[in-house]
Amino acid sequence: MRRPAGHGRSAGTGALCVLAASVLWGTTGTAATFAPEVGPLAVGAVAMGLGGLLQALAAAAPLARHAPGLRARRGTVLLGAASVAVYPLAFYSSMRLAGVAVGTVVSIGTAPLASALIERVVDRRRLTRRWTGAAALGLLGTVLLCVAEAGRSAGGAGPASAGGTLLGVGLGLVAAVTYALYSWAAHRLISGGLPSRAAMGAVFGLGGLLLLPVLSATGAPLLGSWSNAAVGTYMAVVPMFAGYVLFGRGLARVPASTATTLSLLEPAVAAVLAVLVVGERLPAAGWAGIVLVIACLAVLTTPAPAARRRRRSGVPVPGGGARGTAHPAGVLPPGADADGG
Repeated sequence: MRRPAGHGRSAGTGALCVLAASVLWGTTGTAATFAPEVGPLAVGAVAMGLGGLLQALAAAAPLARHAPGLRARRGTVLLGAASVAVYPLAFYSSMRLAGVAVGTVVSIGTAPLASALIERVVDRRRLTRRWTGAAALGLLGTVLLCVAEAGRSAGGAGPASAGGTLLGVGLGLVAAVTYALYSWAAHRLISGGLPSRAAMGAVFGLGGLLLLPVLSATGAPLLGSWSNAAVGTYMAVVPMFAGYVLFGRGLARVPASTATTLSLLEPAVAAVLAVLVVGERLPAAGWAGIVLVIACLAVLTTPAPAARRRRRSGVPVPGGGARGTAHPAGVLPPGADADGG
């Protein structure tokens, strides 16, 4: 059976790549405050559209070399690309309709659950108690952030209509599912033997092409001022292009369900930047939520005691080599026992 790409490398490196990507993604909300007249569809289209095309251009050589392999897996590529196109439109619209706090907690907070369900049903992976506990900590922390943000903004503008909020929550669920789907699709391509640059370039390049009509129809405000253009350029180049290059490298080393759980760092970074840069105040519940998110990440990124003992003794970990890197904490290969370690 083919071993996952990146086998023999440290799963900790993959986790760090995903965490670094999450830090970059967490800057998008603060960046968007500098272009308030740009709508959510335009923000999403310029970020993922141009960012995806940049990924494809940067990966032109690997894409050409691995074109036959990509064509052989065109169903997975197309599923990932369609999810890339839908995700930013749903995500930014969810935040506009239901509020930043609710939109973020639904979109990002439920993505690990969607990813785990996809892997469980399609790949027959079994989730450990450790992953379940870490995901619960992260989700609780994100909910606390949501509650804190909602309470902080209660004295501001009037609340959104019930219908708008429900639509925003629904779009947040769409964003969560599409985020999980394109993460799973990219990981499946990489674990099938394709390099991460080729897999991410194909998925995000096609997704970027699908977003170009939306950008053409809604992107005029991006050219209305230098600040709007700067925000659009930053969103495309830094959090989306650079962030997803890091994310692709992470997916070469960790399962999609672990990667989406690690990305719970994003709303925590967004909240801290809102305090430090925008000047917002974060209540005690919000800081408690950040602590829980950090605890979730610590649980996921710290090697299990059994794995550490096996690495020291040189005994291979099931599904991996002597270093046990193929299956980091959280997801077991088919047929393995979920012992929580």
